Amino acid sequence: MRKLAIPVIATLLVTLAPQPASAGGYHGNSSKRLRAAVTVPGVMEHLHAFQRIADRNEDTRASGTPGYDASAAYVKSVLRRAGYRVTEQKFTFPFYRELAPAQLTRVSPAGPAYETHTFDYSGSGDVTGQVVPALNNVLPPTAEPSSTAGCAAADFAPASATAPQIALVQRGGCDFAVKAQNAQAAGYDAVIIFNEGQPGRQELLTGTLGGPVTVPVVGLSFADGSALDAAAEAGTVTVRVQTSTENRAGAETSNIIADSRGGDPDRVLVVGAHLDSVATGPGINDNGSGSATILEIAEQIAKLKIKPRQQLRFAFWGAEEAGLLGSEHYVAQLSEAQQDTIFANLNFDMVGSPNYVRFVYDGDGSDTGGTAGPAGSGEIEKVFTDYFAGQGLASDPTEFNGRSDYGPFIAVGIPAGGLFSGAEGVKTAEQAAEYGGTAGEPYDPCYHEACDDIRNLSKRSLSELGDAAAHGVYSLALTRASFETPAPAAAKVAAGAQQGGSHAIR
Repeated sequence: MRKLAIPVIATLLVTLAPQPASAGGYHGNSSKRLRAAVTVPGVMEHLHAFQRIADRNEDTRASGTPGYDASAAYVKSVLRRAGYRVTEQKFTFPFYRELAPAQLTRVSPAGPAYETHTFDYSGSGDVTGQVVPALNNVLPPTAEPSSTAGCAAADFAPASATAPQIALVQRGGCDFAVKAQNAQAAGYDAVIIFNEGQPGRQELLTGTLGGPVTVPVVGLSFADGSALDAAAEAGTVTVRVQTSTENRAGAETSNIIADSRGGDPDRVLVVGAHLDSVATGPGINDNGSGSATILEIAEQIAKLKIKPRQQLRFAFWGAEEAGLLGSEHYVAQLSEAQQDTIFANLNFDMVGSPNYVRFVYDGDGSDTGGTAGPAGSGEIEKVFTDYFAGQGLASDPTEFNGRSDYGPFIAVGIPAGGLFSGAEGVKTAEQAAEYGGTAGEPYDPCYHEACDDIRNLSKRSLSELGDAAAHGVYSLALTRASFETPAPAAAKVAAGAQQGGSHAIR
């Protein structure tokens, strides 16, 4: 818990008062010089380096792989040459990747293959067995989510001790891992989890188990899962489940942390982006784009000899794709006194999406109807929205729901904000009219796919969001930010409740 004696931001007055010129050429309060120095070719130089690393390392830069280690070494080298104090913070985590797509086929009565997907951290296996529905699947589904199927050990009949059997369980009520663990404890050799059935909970179900399990676990849509449940209730149905995965419980990875040599160490601005990709691709937009952008900003601040008022800390997080684990590890190992020195966090997770929108995290919750972040988050949001408005550019709010690496910061009461160009969400007609691009298509059609390579970028997005990122870093690093009344304890509780992101697995 952060001490209230050292006030948390309630109002972050981004008052860019005139300041004296420094020997390094900082004149007045404008970010224009830094924005001019942070260029798309500069960002692209780092992105091409990340692509080359992926090319040499099985097309991935995922934490726990040589591709990530090479990415971290590259970032360390650039930052050290620029004059930052660089440390590598190592930690272990459960590594997972899918080696081959899952297959689910009805054997008896004979039927077609189902569209399916392996749950993250599923075990490997090839199981042919009878389908046995959980005892409390809710079919037909209720109007609102209500299923707790598989959440208790008693929800599964004991499996056969002599013949393979496969549990079929509905989504809802608890984490997917709980369902899989209860089914395995009851003796089942594989688990199928199907979607619950309400609007928004009907498509092919995918998700994460949060940690390794030893049996195959795959997903189904509501239509396929409910039909399979009905068939299994009416008679014996046999299916074949095949998964091929790699699980390593104690894989090693790291965060790369770079501190400026100037600025107040009791007032630290943490500027973060996750460095890892998913295992299935090179991750050039997600999140090479954010990492390359803050790396370019760090380089140019050093080249321009800009002397920050606050200490700048650039952070490149590992294992974000495994569940925000790098940023969680970083925040968890901070003492209370160290937490109190961090006055804000900026997060840049995807800033080059091909079908982009200029999204700004809705720090005060007023635009998306979400929960507000810690006091000061709304003022950080305003730094970006005011910047875009001043450039004659529109911006859209995006939910401040803890999905990315700012989540662990807001959970301990540290205000945060940042930018986002869009992921798997679909661009609206109104957004297409404002920003260009294609309505009805994802912001990033290669999100978490092998095609997220150097061709999967919008240079216009990199330019516009890169300039905004430079402005935000400059403004908060050089402003006389004012900390006034303490944030109420309830605000911290609300902030902590937002965390979910990669952990939202119900």
